[in-house]
Amino acid sequence: MTDRVLEGQTLHGRGRWIDYSNLVKLPHTVFALPFALVGATMASYHASVEVRDLVLILLAFTSARFAAMGFNRIVDRAIDARNPRTQGREIPSGKLSTRQATVAVAVASALFLLSAGLLNPLCLALAPLALGWVFFYSYTKRFTRWAHLVLGFALAIAPVGAYLAITGRWSEPAGALLTIAGAVLCWVAGFDILYSLQDMEFDRRQGLHSVPAALGARGALRVSRALHATAAALFVLLGFLVAEFGALYFVGAALIAGMLLYEQSLVAESDFSRIDAAFFNVNGAISVVFFAIVLTERLLAGPLS
Repeated sequence: MTDRVLEGQTLHGRGRWIDYSNLVKLPHTVFALPFALVGATMASYHASVEVRDLVLILLAFTSARFAAMGFNRIVDRAIDARNPRTQGREIPSGKLSTRQATVAVAVASALFLLSAGLLNPLCLALAPLALGWVFFYSYTKRFTRWAHLVLGFALAIAPVGAYLAITGRWSEPAGALLTIAGAVLCWVAGFDILYSLQDMEFDRRQGLHSVPAALGARGALRVSRALHATAAALFVLLGFLVAEFGALYFVGAALIAGMLLYEQSLVAESDFSRIDAAFFNVNGAISVVFFAIVLTERLLAGPLS
């Protein structure tokens, strides 16, 4: 087997643990996991949060993400084998077989459903819909340029699901959960469009759909920037909808807006060399910083419910 250049955020080393971790891009957990914890933190203003709940939320999130990413790698294995950027992924390179990946996805899916059921009946009822949506994403680039929005919606489930796991009911006001979900959707879709610029020409040759393939680099950057501007506005709006948030939250929202602006500055129409930094470093920092701000606000408000 010939050595291939590893993608960014790929763990080095040998062994099955490394292979399975790279199959699902384990470092990318930093994008959505903090937002799941944001949802739980928001819920703590209205309901008690037990250690058991947090453990089950982490198990549900981790297993759902594993299932979604693993399923995507299985569905896209032939496409990945043709793309020079992704030929080194675990299934095309032979590090893992399709059967091994399928078994892992099945186990992760079962763990997700089990953990959702242990949280509360509402989570159990919604879990198959969430799992179906994240699986559906893997097929969307075959027929729509807006697969980025489908991915954004998939990650937007994280804060909503964690909130429902703690409270067992929708937020009051209802717009609070809709706003945090919308912010995450626009943020994820915006950075996924940037990441997809790397495959713009490959997608066109293969008949695959994406915003860059459809609109070119200039058009894709405009859409990405509009989505990130919307995300920044929604993060600010959330501060007005959640009465418990104070001045610190708005400082954090302004910081997030600045980080999104910086991310956009890293990618130009004729220069994709810093996409990896924009994709992982900045977005990882955005999610962690946002959670830190929300958690600090909650701790300053007093003991957890």
